[in-house]
Amino acid sequence: MIKSIPMPSFKELHQQKQVNLIDVRERDEYESGHIPGAQNLPLSELQFSFQTLDKAKDYFIVCQSGSRSLMASQFLDEKGFHVTNIEGGTSAWQGALE
Repeated sequence: MIKSIPMPSFKELHQQKQVNLIDVRERDEYESGHIPGAQNLPLSELQFSFQTLDKAKDYFIVCQSGSRSLMASQFLDEKGFHVTNIEGGTSAWQGALE
C-alpha cells in the first residue's frame, strides 16, 4: 500500500526540514511554477530516470492534483523506493511557487 500525506501536513513538514521532493509533472508544467526545492522527473520519463534516485532516501511525490503522483509512487514503490504520495498536488499548495 502506498503511503500518502495531505498537502497541509506536507507543507508543515516541508517548513520544518529539508525533504526529497519529486515533481512528476511535465517539464513545461514544472517550469511554470513548482513547490520550492522540488526536483523534476516527469512521469513520462520516470521509467528511464528513476535510476538516478537513492533507495536509502525517502521521497515525497507530487504532481498537479495527485493522480500522476500516485502512479509514480506505485511505480517507485515496486522498484523498492520509500515514497509518499502528496494528496491534492501542487494545486493544493498554499504558498509561493518557484
